[in-house]
Amino acid sequence: MKAPIGIGFLSFAHGHVTAYADVMKPFPDVRLVAAYDDRPERGRPICERTGMKYSPHVEDVLRNPDVQAVIVGSETNRHAELCVAAAQAGKHILCQKPMALSLQDCDRIIAAVDKAGVHFAMAFQMRHDPANIRIREIIQSGELGKIGVIRRRHCIGVLFQETFINGPTHWHIEADKNMGMFMDDASHPADWFHWILGKPVSVIAEIDNILTNVAPDDNGVAVYRFAHGEMGILVNSSTVLVAENTTEVYGEKGCLIQNYGDAPSCGVPRCPDGPPLKMFRYGSSSWHVFDDIPKVTDHGMRIRAIPRPWVDSLLNETPPAATAHDGRVAVEMILGAYRAANEGRRVRFPLLD
Repeated sequence: MKAPIGIGFLSFAHGHVTAYADVMKPFPDVRLVAAYDDRPERGRPICERTGMKYSPHVEDVLRNPDVQAVIVGSETNRHAELCVAAAQAGKHILCQKPMALSLQDCDRIIAAVDKAGVHFAMAFQMRHDPANIRIREIIQSGELGKIGVIRRRHCIGVLFQETFINGPTHWHIEADKNMGMFMDDASHPADWFHWILGKPVSVIAEIDNILTNVAPDDNGVAVYRFAHGEMGILVNSSTVLVAENTTEVYGEKGCLIQNYGDAPSCGVPRCPDGPPLKMFRYGSSSWHVFDDIPKVTDHGMRIRAIPRPWVDSLLNETPPAATAHDGRVAVEMILGAYRAANEGRRVRFPLLD
């Protein structure tokens, strides 16, 4: 593919894609062409700011010959509809998470993408965080030996925020559009675990409303078992405003601690002794602090890190950081956790109807 790449947007319902448009506007190898949104009051101002042609009709973007790739940022229950339409129109796709609300819709997307031969990527920003990249390198190098337990906390505080609950982002808490907050946000750490440890073999979970009653669920914990016996504890909450420690990795040769890996931990002043990443090798006498890892000072930095690697993968015709297969695995992991919580039992993968 040759630069500049013509980019279109299919809905700005998910706020992250607005950040993508702002980030991509100055890219010399990108041209923002057109955007669809079924709410003119949401789509038109963004288009005016970024120089795109606005339309309330998705066909206007998909039939535009100047659009080569699209970013799908609609309500989650519309992802399959829009991704399939984009693939059939021959457009390359970047899809906001989660990929869909069912494995059947994930498979519809994959079949359409494969048939059309278009490039498909998932917007999993945790794969682009420097600390996460280093964590993965350390674990996969064997430096910590066999891994016993990893705890990953990924939280937001939106269910304590009136503007989120009653504003234009209200669709996030509607079950038909987004299933639940655990589906919406735990898909990030689910993908993180898959990226680092591979596909899980089973899960037990608790997902419920504990501090609020405005969404289908507000807090959840899932414990995944992986192929070599590792336990992955996924903690996800939509009612956390302040936090620090994000990740704990415990292996037979040492442990690894990450701080400031999500929004609540980036939104408060840092403790002077809280580096982004540190490791203790058993038998040593002190922590090793990774001073060379750039500090992520606000969670938006992770979100804004998505467009550049995606554009590069299009230009170089290389695999994206997260594929359609990765998107499906994350959905399967979350659906498995919901099933485990609802039925009060261990659920094994792959999921069976």
